[in-house]
Amino acid sequence: MSNHQPTIAVRVARKQQEAVDICSFELVAEDGAALPAFSAGSHVDVHLPGGLVRPYSLCNPPGENHRYLIGVLRDPASRGGSQAMHDQVQEGQTLQISAPANHFALAHDAKRHLLLAGGIGVTPILCMAERLANTGADFEMHYCTRSPDRTAFYPRIAASSFAPKVQFHFDDGAAEQKLDIPALLNALASGVHLYVCGPKGFMDAVLNTARLQGWPEDQLHYEFFAGAVATSDTDASFEVQIASSGQIVVVPRDKTVVQVLAEAGVEVQMSCEQGVCGTCLTRVIEGIPDHKDMYLTPEEQAANDQFTPCCSRSKTPRLVLDL
Repeated sequence: MSNHQPTIAVRVARKQQEAVDICSFELVAEDGAALPAFSAGSHVDVHLPGGLVRPYSLCNPPGENHRYLIGVLRDPASRGGSQAMHDQVQEGQTLQISAPANHFALAHDAKRHLLLAGGIGVTPILCMAERLANTGADFEMHYCTRSPDRTAFYPRIAASSFAPKVQFHFDDGAAEQKLDIPALLNALASGVHLYVCGPKGFMDAVLNTARLQGWPEDQLHYEFFAGAVATSDTDASFEVQIASSGQIVVVPRDKTVVQVLAEAGVEVQMSCEQGVCGTCLTRVIEGIPDHKDMYLTPEEQAANDQFTPCCSRSKTPRLVLDL
């Protein structure tokens, strides 16, 4: 029993250093065919050497179908994905990727768009800026990095048609050019939608400020690309029942739901394993999940009708899952 999706064979046509510790990878179809269309905010799951699977946002203009472009930060705190991309993946190499999926889409009915990027979080934000500029939409973009030499895609942005809409903010720069999040978000207007991607601390600062200032949840759009799975001394074992077969498995306190399901022959498609990408999202028929993800909104978590089995657990003795 599995929900594995078919993959696409791609060749690394170009690998390029974009900034300190950041490389871009241009992927083209191995057979020379057009790649599946994608929308701004989309990502693909890249199958890496050693069996790892990691999601990376597409950062080329969404009208292109001859290539996908991803940017990868070498993260010393990563679990091997970024290191494999930087050290093992080379030009000319063939990789398997998923078709694009989008959990971070633009709200096309918005009157205005406010794009905030922190570090490598610029990848989906840049794709959004390309799309909004192409459609003539009203937007502004703020890009925060530690320093100019760690600012990926700076030449591309500076040379773009939308360059006047972009402001750069450097941690090591003068105080007056640093991003004032409360001031920026204070002027909430009807129909303005906020999009943010970057390190967790940056995103928490933006989203917490927006909520304190009264931004409606449906005008906040975000995508975490890494997170620490929260563990607790109160984590306990619980049962999971598979609705289609009635099979019941026990999830001990030191294993995840997806690990136990895999041991039982039930494979759940997953990617990040940290509750940030939504790939493994599963419908809950009965029981109350103990949400540990950063993907679902607070309202979606409160509904308790879906959860991320890669990291979330259960508050009730049993969860019945739509598998």
